Amino acid sequence: MSRGAVGPTSLRRIGGLLLAAAFAAAPARAEEFSTPTLTALRIDWRAALDQLRAELSPYPTVAADFAFSGRHGLPAYDPRRTPALVRLNAITGRFFPGIAHSAVPALLPVDAAALLGADPDPMPDSAALPAAQGGFLSAMFDAGPAGYDAVFTLDSNAGVDLPARIFARPVEVQITGSKLVYDISDPPGGKGEPVKALATQYPDLRRFIREGYVRYAFTRFGAAYVVSIQCLDSVPRPRRLACREATPVAEHFLRTLHVAGGQPQRPLRDLPATPAERPLAQSDDFTYWPSGEIIPGSGFRKQDGRPDSTVYAQIRFPIEKTPAYARSQSYTPRAEDGGTGPFSYPWRDNFCESRSFGVGQCALGYGHQGQDIRPGSCLPDQPDCDVKQQGVVAVRDGVVIRSLKQQAVTLQVNTEREHIRFRYMHMNPARLDEDGVLSGRRLAEGERFGVVSNYLDFPNGTTRHLHFDVQVFTPDGWLWVNPYTTLVASYERLIGGRGRDLTPAPATPAVARAGPDEPLP
Repeated sequence: MSRGAVGPTSLRRIGGLLLAAAFAAAPARAEEFSTPTLTALRIDWRAALDQLRAELSPYPTVAADFAFSGRHGLPAYDPRRTPALVRLNAITGRFFPGIAHSAVPALLPVDAAALLGADPDPMPDSAALPAAQGGFLSAMFDAGPAGYDAVFTLDSNAGVDLPARIFARPVEVQITGSKLVYDISDPPGGKGEPVKALATQYPDLRRFIREGYVRYAFTRFGAAYVVSIQCLDSVPRPRRLACREATPVAEHFLRTLHVAGGQPQRPLRDLPATPAERPLAQSDDFTYWPSGEIIPGSGFRKQDGRPDSTVYAQIRFPIEKTPAYARSQSYTPRAEDGGTGPFSYPWRDNFCESRSFGVGQCALGYGHQGQDIRPGSCLPDQPDCDVKQQGVVAVRDGVVIRSLKQQAVTLQVNTEREHIRFRYMHMNPARLDEDGVLSGRRLAEGERFGVVSNYLDFPNGTTRHLHFDVQVFTPDGWLWVNPYTTLVASYERLIGGRGRDLTPAPATPAVARAGPDEPLP
């Protein structure tokens, strides 16, 4: 063998040394953050026009003003020259501003043909509007590239022939139509029971109770629609709507739906999962346990958490200033489980912490629905700091969904790449009412709209912290997903450094040592 040549025995020895060095240098496993996967649905606008034509046909005088094909020989002032959807949007846009921006046909409880038959030029104060809306009152409407969302209320059945109910407040009904659906792992997904009474109108309608809502899911014109009412699957109470009371309201709502507007827009693309954007530089002090690593024993019936490394949206962190600490407000970990004080790192996931809330993403279907976040304490070198005035900010540009006296603020985002909601809880409802944080208000990313508080049905009902959660739209409606990784990524961007994942390093396998002339095994 010539000088400098390497024989088989030496090659095996070098390979073994390199393998040992690789194991010694391997860092602890770190979660790889990724964006979600979304499917873009294709909308059949011709089918929507066919339904609109059928809805107008009982009113020949009204139908004559709607053009379903080109009529270029008509005078310029003749309304029949205006395409049917454009004319419809011009009328219903008076009651539902921006309806023309809906990328899916907007199904709403408003019979436009009956309304125009009673009032040829209806305005928001038209006496014919309540009857045309089946007794429902519009509380919120928002439309955009992904579809539309609306909230309606029914107060004391408003003369509608429905069973009496014990619940004393107006019932809020939500409807969403979307051309974007999130592809998430959802063990209970796709289930439900058919509704025979509505099978003719909605052949694929499914009814089910999930995550504290009775939901009715169906497809129409290629889009996914869901009607939902928040309720308790229990006995009726004056302050808690029972699902048995919500069911007839939801089914009456479904019977009153008509094509109310919308406009064809360019098709959207399916969005595959990609690596999430994170800072390259390392933070000096930020550490966190990976998603799913809840405090041992804190899950529903002692179940473990559920790992989810998805960054569902690139957001601004919801608390105005740093530092802040994502950690449980109900359980205290032992020292051996990483227990530290309330104002220190590391962060810890508590999405699947034991609660009575329905969460399809957690074991046995129950969990916390979101993540608790505590702002940092006031330090001696912060004379202008007030622990009761620590700001909460909008994580994205979006529209508010919130009624008077509610402690929760939901911020909805509707773009070409997402249809997502963010909810803030434990804020003081009286303060929110005073500041006009109500349905329809638009917030800009980073805009301060409240403070971290301790409200839980009454003042001082919990510790001073923010409950933050994320809901994404699926064929089963708006479902809660784990916001923890989304918050980690947003906090890293805010502080300008990547946190250190505390996942334990894998055990290092033993590597046999060989003698000078002994081959490695």
